[in-house]
Amino acid sequence: MTSTQVIVLVLVVLVLAAVAAAVVVAGRRRALRQRFGPEYDRVVAERNSRSAAERELRDRERRHAELTLTPLTPESRARYTAAWEELQVRFVDSPAETVGDAHQLVTRLVAERGYPTGDVEDQIAHLSVEHARTLSHYRDAHEIHLRNERGEADTEELRQAVVHYRALFADLLGTEPVEPRTAQQRHTGAVTPGTPQPRHAEPTTPGTPHAPGTPEQRPVEPTAQRAPEQRREEPHQAARRPEQQTPQDVPTR
Repeated sequence: MTSTQVIVLVLVVLVLAAVAAAVVVAGRRRALRQRFGPEYDRVVAERNSRSAAERELRDRERRHAELTLTPLTPESRARYTAAWEELQVRFVDSPAETVGDAHQLVTRLVAERGYPTGDVEDQIAHLSVEHARTLSHYRDAHEIHLRNERGEADTEELRQAVVHYRALFADLLGTEPVEPRTAQQRHTGAVTPGTPQPRHAEPTTPGTPHAPGTPEQRPVEPTAQRAPEQRREEPHQAARRPEQQTPQDVPTR
């Protein structure tokens, strides 16, 4: 083998190694993007370096693998669902207090699933591995919660906080805590099962008792079956009869 062939062979090996390395890096990057979703772009923007951001995300995966996560039992899921339904009802009368209750309820659920609940940023880092797509909601809810503790949040912000908390709550719960109305129900005004509906008056048929004070709906007679005296008179029969003359028609003497 000549020296030229050796050089060519070495170059080919280096090129193949570079291509293989690029493929591996691209595969890892694609896997991180798919797993972390919008959190990937957020970390890249914060670190100003894609390599540093990906190292942090891989470190999150490593720490997440050390956790002992516990799935919820059907009883626990039902208990949390009932607690959230009660919380949403209380919001109407005490929105500020309800936001604090929502924060505590989500924190209890996070802890029961096996995630740390001490430092918020550390908690978010662990949650980002499997619940990255709801983390923006959780961050917004926590920010409003802190403003609410300082008395700076208005009612609309408090409502948004409950909506944001609900996104992560449903993600951790594995189901919606309260069944949302469908687009068809919102369009037609239909109610969800179990909701009382207003009573509507039904048409009354002949011989059917009707409610007191309600006018009876009588059937309309067909025109062809009306009695002769009920039919409209022809023009040549329209002359007034003597007994039908008005006071102005009677001649004066």
